[in-house]
Amino acid sequence: MVFPLPDKYIDLLTDFGFKRVFGTEPNKALLIDFLNTLLPPHHQLKNVTFKNPEFLGNTLVDRRAIFDIYCQSETGERFIVEMQKA
Repeated sequence: MVFPLPDKYIDLLTDFGFKRVFGTEPNKALLIDFLNTLLPPHHQLKNVTFKNPEFLGNTLVDRRAIFDIYCQSETGERFIVEMQKA
């Protein structure tokens, strides 16, 4: 008899997965490293601040997750990185 193994990976494309891996203060350095691999050299991050702008609609069709990350680059520029899954 074969028993399926429980999943041991987190899906980063889910609300839970993204927040679990990237959305907490203890994992701030991991988030900065991840974003710095995606951003051009002139926008490399020095710091990020987490906000909770999550919007949960009234129906399943309206529900979506929004992750806003407030960033400061090494040159002092401030900008928002927004990731959405609708």
